[in-house]
Amino acid sequence: LKTARAVGLAAEKLWDAGLFAVAAAFVLSRLLLIGGDVQGFLRAPLVMLRLPSFTYGGMVLTAAAVAVYLQWKELPLLRVLDAWAPCAAVLAALLNLGEFLEGDDAGMPSRLPWAIKTPMSGGLRVQPVAVYAVVTSVVLVVVLMGLLRRRLRAGTVAGVALVAGGGVSFVLDMLTEPSVSGARAWLDPVQWVAVGAMLVGGMMLTFLKEIA
Repeated sequence: LKTARAVGLAAEKLWDAGLFAVAAAFVLSRLLLIGGDVQGFLRAPLVMLRLPSFTYGGMVLTAAAVAVYLQWKELPLLRVLDAWAPCAAVLAALLNLGEFLEGDDAGMPSRLPWAIKTPMSGGLRVQPVAVYAVVTSVVLVVVLMGLLRRRLRAGTVAGVALVAGGGVSFVLDMLTEPSVSGARAWLDPVQWVAVGAMLVGGMMLTFLKEIA
């Protein structure tokens, strides 16, 4: 609600768009999960619906659905993204804080004084990657809120968020245990997403600079 006013949008409309995005993420990700194994869903629907389901495919479908919704409601995409950028950083901070409190931090082994032991580390001290992520996310919130107050060209704040967030995610993934699914790949899946975010953000900032 606060960031909507900062970019000159009706707070109620942006709130509704946020609720739609959450609902779309839940529904579309579940439909993808069910579509991937219809027989399994018919045999044990409740068990299947309890499984984690928000995949990269779900993210893409959710983004497409939200884009259609914003077009329908005549909400300018770039200004909406600017308003949502600090909110996304807040969400990232809270999710990583939850990961740290649950003890799911899968950092690489480390001898640094602030290294921690987790239930997943097998007695080894590891990098507190989730703590790094919380700190950088909070810093990003402060930076993005400052940029919003400067009334920059639409899309600038979102572009900065994508470049900075992608860069931080890429670096922190280097301190995390490698993904099994990306064992033979050049980069982990998270790093590919981070690279994509940085490219999109960089293109936004370059394009906006050229038309400024």
